[in-house]
Amino acid sequence: KSANPQWREQFDFHYFSDRKDMLHIEVWRKDNKKHEELLGTCQVDIAALPTKQTNCLELPLERHPGSLLMLVAVAPCTGVSISDLCVCPLGDPSERQQISQRYCIKNSFRDIKDVGFLQVKVLKAVDLLAADFAGKSDPFCVLELGNDSLQTHTVYKNLNPEWNKVFTFPIKDIHDVLEVTVFDEDGDKPPDFLGKVAIPLLSV
Repeated sequence: KSANPQWREQFDFHYFSDRKDMLHIEVWRKDNKKHEELLGTCQVDIAALPTKQTNCLELPLERHPGSLLMLVAVAPCTGVSISDLCVCPLGDPSERQQISQRYCIKNSFRDIKDVGFLQVKVLKAVDLLAADFAGKSDPFCVLELGNDSLQTHTVYKNLNPEWNKVFTFPIKDIHDVLEVTVFDEDGDKPPDFLGKVAIPLLSV
């Protein structure tokens, strides 16, 4: 019930500098559970923004009244990575030793915000639901931790896909839950849901 809403939410997106992506933003209105209406859209050219500083942007909504006020900071990505199984960061003994030293008890209060990191090996899925008419699926896997999100490549026409990827996330809150979702890629349409599992960090 507001024409001037304040959300005050922060989202982290992993943006790789070799890509020329635009950040697309949509503002929606909900009347009830069934009815939604698009109030406007805007976009930000990430590559055009100055780096290592917080940019305050007031963006007019396209073809609709109103504007969106947001803070966008482009900073080097730290602690986040996607790699193949054969070059897994924790597989290197010297790197393991550095990590053990970094998180030993005497260094507990050196950096309060550096809680730790989570490394996830996404190996494969078995006996997935067939989402296509041909009795196959085009599955990919999305990993979400807090507002961080990373995903695998798509394995086409396969109900038993093997991804063999290693994902590393910085941990900002030990009470976060790792959510792993499998989708079926469906061309220009939204992907189909094939299944999900949630793993609380405190259970690891």
